Amino acid sequence: MQRLRVIACVFAVAAAATAAAQTELKFSTYVPPTHGFVVDVLEPLGKEIEKLSGGKATVRVFAGNSPFGKVENQADQVKQGVVDLGFGLNGIPGGRYLRTSIMELPFVAESAESASKALWAMLPGALAEDWKEFKVVALHCHNPGLFHTRAKPLRTLEDVKGLRMRAPNPPTQALLSHLGATPVGMPPGQVYENLEKGVIDGAVFPWDAIRGFRLEGLLKHHLDARIYTACFHLVMNPARFRALAPEVQKAIDAATGQALVDKFGGWWNRWDQAGLDAVKPLGNQIVTISREQREQWRAQLKPVIDGELAKLEKAGVANARAIYDEMVKTVARFAR
Repeated sequence: MQRLRVIACVFAVAAAATAAAQTELKFSTYVPPTHGFVVDVLEPLGKEIEKLSGGKATVRVFAGNSPFGKVENQADQVKQGVVDLGFGLNGIPGGRYLRTSIMELPFVAESAESASKALWAMLPGALAEDWKEFKVVALHCHNPGLFHTRAKPLRTLEDVKGLRMRAPNPPTQALLSHLGATPVGMPPGQVYENLEKGVIDGAVFPWDAIRGFRLEGLLKHHLDARIYTACFHLVMNPARFRALAPEVQKAIDAATGQALVDKFGGWWNRWDQAGLDAVKPLGNQIVTISREQREQWRAQLKPVIDGELAKLEKAGVANARAIYDEMVKTVARFAR
C-alpha cells in the first residue's frame, strides 16, 4: 500500500510538471466558426504549433461568436494581452495601417496570391511603421472583389449611384463615393441583418463572403468588377512572444510568416469558388466584365487613387506615392 502511494505521488508530480510546462495560446478572429479563417487557417495552425512545440503549447481558437469576436477589437486584444494571436480586418477600425492600406486602392491587387506575397515582401521596409507594435505572423488580401446588390441589377460601375453600399475600408469607401453611392462602414457579420431591414442596398465583397455570411439568398445581383481588395492581419504581442518557451517560439516562427502567407492564394481561390457555387443554383444575375472595360475603368478611377494618396500625405505618410509605385511593381512581380 505504501508503494502504491509513492507511485501515485510520483505520477501526480509528473502530471503537475507537464501541465505547468504547457502554455495555452488563445487565437481569436471575427468570422463564424465555420468560416475558412477558422477551419482552414487558425485551427490547423494551432495543431501545427502544438506538434512542432513537442506539446509545450496548446491552442484555443475563439471565433466570431465568442466574447473575443468583435472585428474592431482583434489587434487591440493582442496589444492588451487578452488573446495571443488576433486575426483582423485592416480597414476596421479605419486609419490605422495607412501604408498597408495602399494595397486596397483600385486596381493595385491582381489576386489574393500576388497581393499577399507583395505585402509580406514589403513588410520589413516600406510597411514596417504600420506594424511596429506587433509581431506580425502574416498579412494577406482577398481576391479582387465584386459589387453585390439585393434589388437593383448592376451592369456598369455607374449603376451603384444612389445606393447604400457596405464597404470594408476607407479606400473602397472613397471609390463608392466617387461613383455616387453612399458607402457604409460595417463589419461583415452585420450585413445580413442590415440588408433584411433595408438599411443598406448592397455590399462590396469577394465571393467568399456570400457563403461565409449566408448572403446568397439576399444578394441577387453581382457585378464582377474586380477593382478593389481588402486586406487582413495576424498579429502577436512581441512581449508575449518573447516570454514563451524557446520551443514554442520556434514552433510559431516555423508555422507562420512566409510559409503561411504562401498558402493564402490557394485558400482564397477555394473560398471564393464556394461562394460562387452557392449562388449558381439560385439563378442570381452575374455580370462579368471584359478586360477592355476594366482598362477604361482604370483610367476613370485614377482621380480616386490620386485623391487617396494625397490624403495619406496629409496624414503624415510623406512617401505615399513612392509606396504606391513600389507596391504596384511588387504585385506585378508576384503575378507573373
